[in-house]
Amino acid sequence: MVDGALAAPKKRVKVALDDFKGTAMHLEGSCHCGAVRFSLQAHSPVPFMHCHCSICRKTAGSGGYAINLGGDAATLRVRGKKHLSVYHALLREPGQRTKRSPAARHFCAQCGSPLWLWDPRWPELVHPHASAIDTPLPKPPEVVEAALDHAAPWVDVPRGRGHVHCRQWPAESLAEWHQRHGLWQGG
Repeated sequence: MVDGALAAPKKRVKVALDDFKGTAMHLEGSCHCGAVRFSLQAHSPVPFMHCHCSICRKTAGSGGYAINLGGDAATLRVRGKKHLSVYHALLREPGQRTKRSPAARHFCAQCGSPLWLWDPRWPELVHPHASAIDTPLPKPPEVVEAALDHAAPWVDVPRGRGHVHCRQWPAESLAEWHQRHGLWQGG
């Protein structure tokens, strides 16, 4: 038996989008082994964007992409900080020297679970990985497939109604997407 593979499934809780309109959503998250637990308030909690860039795919995207949410960095509370580790991705652009990203990707040093990203260029924001969130999240009314020029060839990218395709990064920010759908209200 694979560790945890046959554990009893948790009851699925459906979260209506109207449940948090106009207010920040309280999120609780953790790593797989439980050594790190965290909480925060999020004005952009809908997991709508699948990022297919090589950094997200290789650091947090076993399905070929990662899903980051938008939260208020000032509200981030962490238990088990001694078990955290940070990775700064290497940025490789054609014709340029490789440089280290200022964005800090936090993960559990015990089990390797990706937890959140924080970038000093936007210090008020923190971007938890949807996969690390234990709080039931609302289902998005539309999904943005981002950075498709970098998608792995084996990934079956969904098409059709409800899926927006972007070769690179979309013009809308997380907050702007939530605002357009009437799902965000600044704090």
